[in-house]
Amino acid sequence: MKKISITSNFLDSKKIVNQNFKFYSLDKAQNLLEFDLKKLPFCFRVLLENLIRRFDNINTKDLDLQNLVNFNYGKEIFFYPSRVLMQDYTGVPAIADLASMRDKLKENGKNPKLVNPVVPVSLVIDHSISVDSSAGKNSINFNVEKEYERNKERYKLLKWAQNSLENFSLFPPGSGICHQINIEYLADIVSEKDNLLFFDSVVGTDSHTTMVNALAVLGWGVGGIEAEAVMLGQPISMQIPEVIGVKLLGKMRDGITAADVVLTITEKLRKLNVVGKFVEFFGPGLRQLSLSERSTISNMAPEYGATCGFFPVDNETIKFQNLTGRDNKKIEIVEAYAKVQGLWHDKAYDQINYKKIQEINLDYIEPCLSGPKRPQDRIRLKDVNKKYFESLADSEKKSFNRSSDLYNLTHGKVCIASITSCTNTSNPSVIIMAGLIAKKAMELGIKIPWWVKTSFAPGSRVVEKYLKKSGLLGPLNYLGFNIVGYGCTTCIGNSGPLDDRVSEIIQEKNLNVCSILSGNRNFEGRIHPLIKSNFLASPPLVVMFAIAGKINIDIVKEEITKVNGKSIFFADLWPKNDEVNEIMSDFLSRELYEKNYKNIFKGDDNWKNLRIRPSETYNWSDSSTYIKRPPFLDLENTRFQDQIIDARPLLILGDSITTDHISPAGVIKEKSDAGKYLNERQVGESDFNSFGSRRGNHEVMVRGTFANIRIKNQMVERDGGYTRHHPSAKDDEVFSVSEEYKAEKVPLIVFAGKEYGTGSSRDWAAKGTKLLGVKVVVAESFERIHRSNLVGMGVLPLQLVNKTLDQLFLDGSEKFDIINLQKIIKKPHANVEMKIKYKNRKEKIVKLLSRIDTIKEITYFKKDGILPYVLDEIVHE
Repeated sequence: MKKISITSNFLDSKKIVNQNFKFYSLDKAQNLLEFDLKKLPFCFRVLLENLIRRFDNINTKDLDLQNLVNFNYGKEIFFYPSRVLMQDYTGVPAIADLASMRDKLKENGKNPKLVNPVVPVSLVIDHSISVDSSAGKNSINFNVEKEYERNKERYKLLKWAQNSLENFSLFPPGSGICHQINIEYLADIVSEKDNLLFFDSVVGTDSHTTMVNALAVLGWGVGGIEAEAVMLGQPISMQIPEVIGVKLLGKMRDGITAADVVLTITEKLRKLNVVGKFVEFFGPGLRQLSLSERSTISNMAPEYGATCGFFPVDNETIKFQNLTGRDNKKIEIVEAYAKVQGLWHDKAYDQINYKKIQEINLDYIEPCLSGPKRPQDRIRLKDVNKKYFESLADSEKKSFNRSSDLYNLTHGKVCIASITSCTNTSNPSVIIMAGLIAKKAMELGIKIPWWVKTSFAPGSRVVEKYLKKSGLLGPLNYLGFNIVGYGCTTCIGNSGPLDDRVSEIIQEKNLNVCSILSGNRNFEGRIHPLIKSNFLASPPLVVMFAIAGKINIDIVKEEITKVNGKSIFFADLWPKNDEVNEIMSDFLSRELYEKNYKNIFKGDDNWKNLRIRPSETYNWSDSSTYIKRPPFLDLENTRFQDQIIDARPLLILGDSITTDHISPAGVIKEKSDAGKYLNERQVGESDFNSFGSRRGNHEVMVRGTFANIRIKNQMVERDGGYTRHHPSAKDDEVFSVSEEYKAEKVPLIVFAGKEYGTGSSRDWAAKGTKLLGVKVVVAESFERIHRSNLVGMGVLPLQLVNKTLDQLFLDGSEKFDIINLQKIIKKPHANVEMKIKYKNRKEKIVKLLSRIDTIKEITYFKKDGILPYVLDEIVHE
């Protein structure tokens, strides 16, 4: 292989639509680097273009190019995303961090405007609306009114950013879900700047940023702190990943939906273990999937564990661009550039060198849903009743046989049925299927049982337009699936209150009731604190189970409901593909998208009436309980130390601890530490809002860390956010105990099993851990984003080597020493030892692996995290 010098010319040019464009040629790279481009996965071709465009022999070197084209997995490379995507739950703390960095610069006599995005940043306010009202024609207006009433302070910070930051665009509340806006409007596929063409790429502060990979835009979720670094010009430090090829064959049968496909893919790929890997879809079955169906599959990459689920460009990609109102010239550029750079899906895909190939035949996909606690736990539709019963606790099983009452609230009843989230509300075919079921139900006079809370939160405002034009909005309203807002509602935990009568019965009888939603997350305690079993399904199945009112039913064979003594069955309501396709053909048009995005940035009157003056720095309010200046740049004595002595465990947790367990987004309980904090500041319980909405206030968030009502800490007997202080053996909330340890200057460790930190890319899961005084997290394995976030906050992730957590026999009374930590700042994946000092005076040495995975991460960790590192870089420029 030839040695490439800094002056090597990868540049080429091509005439497209009567204009000559420059680009960094992968064909020239193929000749210079002496490799076969056809053997590279499509996603590696995007990475390679990114590397040669940034090639300077300083940050991106000849060796990096060689490592990528030679499949040297695990080697560190720098990836420079062309833009950043944020939603408001993660965006608010990120903007607050930038504002605090501006304050620091001003305090140091520097220009605050040095802190400013250097790549385009788009923030979509889509996570703050809650289903306070549902099943009413005025529900959406009521919910929007409550949204502004609760979130005015947060929105002022975001509007300040809109007015004061450069390279920053903001989509006001009600615009839609960020991922849907990303694929319908923001994603270029091929970007152009100064007559140079390059592949669009993105990182986002939401796990499901992966959805945009359906459009061949390489992107994934990162923590807010990592996104901030990218905004400020830092690259993403990553290891060259293995690429798993998924060869799609066949065609979906009539009645099978994209949700059935993605839940099957999720189950198969979880078993294959694609965590930390790229997944790429190819093969003859690709042309049988619409772009919307592909986006459903890409969206759930975090659920099957992959960094991304990538699709190459083909005719369907071009068709979708045309449908969504992209400029005709731009569409021609995308097609021409994709073909010249080898991103076009052609018959040469069989030459690609994938690490492994998983074949999935669409002919054999069965109707299914997943639950009751994890998205990867697929259940065939005919087995739902059986699997639900098996999931019950023994006490619930004993009373289950007495719970077959058709008219009363008992075990197994569906109390929330929600068509929500980016996963499926982006897909016209499944929304139209749901509408056709509602139409047939209305014609038959079917009513939803009284205990079911129904709601519909589309990912795009275009959805309402095509449903109204096709006559399907009225039937959905009839069943109670009125539009409650345009945002991520039930899927993020903003499901709102249940009817008082329903809540009282659930608590009085300690019922195991259910939710069913068209989302991507169903972790414990996420959807609603009173609902123990949660199921993911396609929108049409959500409507069917809402009509049945229960999960414990063979919904295909058994009677779903009765109308005037007549039994209604599945076949009476389920639509045919021909019906769906006819409506899509007649009512889905380019014009709908063009009109929708014409004035997307203006917002409603509520938004327009928020008055904010542009200023270099943000005017923090001392009395605000929503927005406080973050403390992370002011922490003292948190810099790297080469040993940790006599540390205590703050929590000992099991497997599959999610970021929802660590930093819940849902309700704040009045008697919790967070509730007491708000009460002391004259905030009543009715105005608590949620942890998600208060992410701009670190005082609330640190008190909510590890406060999920379903978390199980093995150090105490009760569920929820409690732990035990030692040596006093006193039990209290996690925050209160951590404060005692801080006063005693005791360093803290969190222990966990497998897949620690799975779920949403929630930076507060790492930030809260940091503020509790936790120095180290020891786990059997880590989820990719959360591991990165811990490092980004200066918390050390250590992985057990050849031992499980259970084999340590911990009860919480132990002390721990970790010495010679200098090893971890010399190279990635260093080995260290931990001494366990048991209460009976016995000792054990345990080997641990540092999960600081790259050299760049070492530089962040030495500075106590990304934010201090970036600020230091700016100050000393």
